[in-house]
Amino acid sequence: MSTVSSAQHDEFFKSKVLGHPAGLFVLFFTEMWERFSFYGMRVLLINFLTMAIVGVDFPGWGWSAENAGALFGTYAGLLYLTPIVGGIIADKLIGYRWAVVLGALIMTLGHAAMAIETEFMLYLGLGFLVVGTGFFKPNITSIISEMYKYLPEKKDGAYTIFYMGVNAGAFFGMLLCGYLAERLGWSWGFGLAGIFMLLGTLQFWLSKPLFGKVGGVPEKGREIEISEEEKKDYKANPFTLMDKVLIIASSIIGFLYLINDPVSKIGTVDLLPEKFFVDLSFGGEPISGSIGYALVGLLLFLVLVIGRISRYSKVVRDRMIAVVIFAFFTVIFFLCFEQAASSLVLFARDSVDRELTGAGALSFNIINALLTIIPLGIITWVLILLWKQTHKKILGANIVLMICFLGIWGLVLWMLFREFSGGDVEITVSWFSILNSFFIIAFASFFSKWWESKYNPSAALKYGIGLVLVGLGFGLLAFGSYDLAEGVKVSMVWLILAYLFHTLGELCLSPVGLSYVSKLVPARMIALMFGMWYLAIAIGNKIAASLGGMVDQIKEDYSLSTFFLIFTIIPIAAGLLVAVLNPLLKKLMHGVK
Repeated sequence: MSTVSSAQHDEFFKSKVLGHPAGLFVLFFTEMWERFSFYGMRVLLINFLTMAIVGVDFPGWGWSAENAGALFGTYAGLLYLTPIVGGIIADKLIGYRWAVVLGALIMTLGHAAMAIETEFMLYLGLGFLVVGTGFFKPNITSIISEMYKYLPEKKDGAYTIFYMGVNAGAFFGMLLCGYLAERLGWSWGFGLAGIFMLLGTLQFWLSKPLFGKVGGVPEKGREIEISEEEKKDYKANPFTLMDKVLIIASSIIGFLYLINDPVSKIGTVDLLPEKFFVDLSFGGEPISGSIGYALVGLLLFLVLVIGRISRYSKVVRDRMIAVVIFAFFTVIFFLCFEQAASSLVLFARDSVDRELTGAGALSFNIINALLTIIPLGIITWVLILLWKQTHKKILGANIVLMICFLGIWGLVLWMLFREFSGGDVEITVSWFSILNSFFIIAFASFFSKWWESKYNPSAALKYGIGLVLVGLGFGLLAFGSYDLAEGVKVSMVWLILAYLFHTLGELCLSPVGLSYVSKLVPARMIALMFGMWYLAIAIGNKIAASLGGMVDQIKEDYSLSTFFLIFTIIPIAAGLLVAVLNPLLKKLMHGVK
């Protein structure tokens, strides 16, 4: 990136909001609108694809849960792989700021395409979202890192503030896009996501004067800065020809599998051979050709990682082995946690009693109003503080933000008035998805203080606690839906408690992962290991959607309780296993805490 001098850095920090440079809050709102659009679309997709074609107010496409899960799983998996490429392009060619703008504009086109509601435009829109996320996701956080280059002690606080923007955007995106889609029609929900993505892009672009050289186009001939400590501790380990061949081969196979899964199910066209070149079976069932080739791709990637790890010294090698072990448990966590985007949406729609009357309806409306207005009021206060500091320098950006917030306030007040004046209440399917963001905001400070106290558990124990909590959340759903008669629906209390436990598990595990990758991995290996980490999350997301698509089949063959019991046993067993491995992992980490 462009070199930012200490003097320029000090100038940048003169304009402060809540003790941080105003530019941080520009990024806060940019990320907020991006997450608004992303989660607003995400909460609709499975519901829209599987909704009945006839007999409902706003028909969907009537897809099977399996086909919808295949498409969503591929989309979610690719979202975690394209940022690897987007980060490299930004770092080498166009800079962080241009990458963010380019990514946001491409995502805006994606949301606009999906609002048209044709099959071709759906696929085109999802493709735009995948590519746009690849440019946007890694580079907006890189701008923060560059901003705090000379004040690393304030970086944790900056990322905490930024993370609140992530959750605020997710909260309001799922709430409002979901509400419009279920009350007015699907195009309204998809379209609203695109509108705020475009406005968020515009306010970021108009804030250019605030950033100076931060995140600018990279200077030619500038070498990556490596500290003397890194030069001393880690010898160079260049990629060999075999390493490059393994990267290309595993990437092509993995990409073909991700694309082939929905194409073969929805379009009945196989991009990979139907039969594997040798007969494989699992539990007596033959493994399909696409899964067999996917396993080969995964094996090639493991050979690559093991080969590179083996060429380092013992301490470095042990630490990277610890990262691989954590990555394995990350896959298990996400294949359970990400049911929130597939099976839990279908469960909330079809099996949860969402109708309230009388005092119950009034109580819900009051709670919903408080849940909505209080956080929106707090974020609006932050906007006013930003206006006071920056309106003379970036007036246009501030005006766009004001328009955004007037729009949000208008939608919120319209929604609340409509619900309060409507008598009985049918809670929207998407409303339950906002609970994750709400619980994160409510409990994040508690976990932050816990990690800073003398009772701070080790990384392995944090993983163990997180996995067990996710399992307990599904255990509550299994118990609540046990022996459920045909046509009878479950109390919403079970789903609310499940989201609570899932969020507590997320707070234990999710923020820990990337932090330990950066602590344990040498500089020359960090790009590959971050790629492996995102690959683990991508695999978890893909498996989650595929398993979520099996909910109807398992419900028919066994029971809904059996489906949730699977996601109870797997993470609890994994959590206990990683806790047992705690002494080994501590030894492998060689003092890294």
